[in-house]
Amino acid sequence: MLQGAGTETPRTSQRVPSTELSKRSLTELSRMLRARTISSLELVDACIARIEGVNPALNAVVATRFEAAREEARAADEALARGADVPVLHGVPCTVKDFLAVTGLPQTAGLVARKNAIAKSDAVLVQRLRKAGAIILGTTNIPEGGLYLETSNKLFGRTNNPWDLGRTPGGSSGGEGSIIATGGAPFGIGSDVGGSVRIPAAFCGTVGHKASGGLLPNTGGFPNPPAALSPFLCHGPLVRRVGDVMPLLRVLAGRCADEPGTRDFELGDPDAVDVRGMIVYAIEESGRMPVSEVMKRSVRNAARALADRGAEVREAKLPALKRGFEIWGAMMQEAAAGERYEKILADGTGKEEIDPYGELAKWALGRSNHTFPALAVCAIGRVLERFTSQAARLAEEGRALAAELDAMLGDRGVLLYPPYTRTAPRHGEPMLRPLDVGHTAVFNPLRVPITVVPVGFDAKGLPASVQVIANVGRDHVSIAAARVIEEAFGGWALANPIYDPVRRTG
Repeated sequence: MLQGAGTETPRTSQRVPSTELSKRSLTELSRMLRARTISSLELVDACIARIEGVNPALNAVVATRFEAAREEARAADEALARGADVPVLHGVPCTVKDFLAVTGLPQTAGLVARKNAIAKSDAVLVQRLRKAGAIILGTTNIPEGGLYLETSNKLFGRTNNPWDLGRTPGGSSGGEGSIIATGGAPFGIGSDVGGSVRIPAAFCGTVGHKASGGLLPNTGGFPNPPAALSPFLCHGPLVRRVGDVMPLLRVLAGRCADEPGTRDFELGDPDAVDVRGMIVYAIEESGRMPVSEVMKRSVRNAARALADRGAEVREAKLPALKRGFEIWGAMMQEAAAGERYEKILADGTGKEEIDPYGELAKWALGRSNHTFPALAVCAIGRVLERFTSQAARLAEEGRALAAELDAMLGDRGVLLYPPYTRTAPRHGEPMLRPLDVGHTAVFNPLRVPITVVPVGFDAKGLPASVQVIANVGRDHVSIAAARVIEEAFGGWALANPIYDPVRRTG
């Protein structure tokens, strides 16, 4: 296991060599495995070597099952040698966020009190991955309790952005974003309740997809939301190429008997979507928080790429996006029906809830097992509970926005919108600008599918991306549009972090 990796400072600065396998898409690797031009063991060993090489700098992977993965790879190779009929992900390694249960590995959610919480069974999504032939390499770091856009906790420490170790990879699926960007696995699975797949994808330069609400089950995850909140928490893949998204959705999607919020969608085919005649709406900023020129240009460039393929680009105005953060908070609070984040942080302590104010006082003295962002979320939640009438108005505005977006997008429309106000910020900076997360968070209670796709780099060498938003149940439409954008700008590029103690401390 690699628990606590990244706490030791490397003695020398060196770049970790990559292999061709680190650069291939999931689709390509699956095809190569079936053709037996590579073996599953070869691929698993390459991923393990890559993880062991980059993880001391990134602190992305926090628990591993490498020897079990090698055994499963050998069995996968034997099945191929026999000519067996194998499933779609046969022999392909992956990682999953430390949110989903993986039998035999800790399921901590970044909580000190859960450090010995070993999963006794797999989460539903992990079961579906295994049934499709995937091999789980390990789990990746998340913020404490999973509700923040920087990945840090008192149990495993802070995860770094592979393009600049002094910057955040985002959150809460920051470990996934960081390790997928560096080629540690062909794909990973994250979860997204306010941008937790999309922000790491944007900050780290990978492709990320937040599925339609209710498409992928949460059962077996921790924290597991109340039933009314379940459709707001949307799992999704982080991958190297847009073409890898739909094969994974076909494996992962489907109703779960234990989860009333899950739904059956008929997943469409991105290849059948004709971009000619697609209506593309482009919004460069909400009008609330300043958006960098790089992010605004990313939206314009993505719109131009779609227009060059025959799409019709229209300007759009959605004034409610200006209050995106508040709408998200109000609709989350309404659906939570009194359930508090404090209860999540208390798991394993023997208490019903933590006292956020008491813990903040202990934090100031260096005596709390909790991080400041987690405690701040609790404290803010308690303040918001006092403003029920305002929250009700904001929630109603959110429902009106959902109806407006539904009418605007229809069956074939997409909305282009920045995933954040700028490229990856330095560690700690997001706390100073909490409203920025409204660019992603507002869409979770609207349940729409969103694909984040890279469109290049800024002057500092940091990835820039755009959100491609389609209507509920039209995941294939956002994927099809994102693929055109990827083709125009090249998409994902392998990040190769340097072991450098100065850069690591940022």
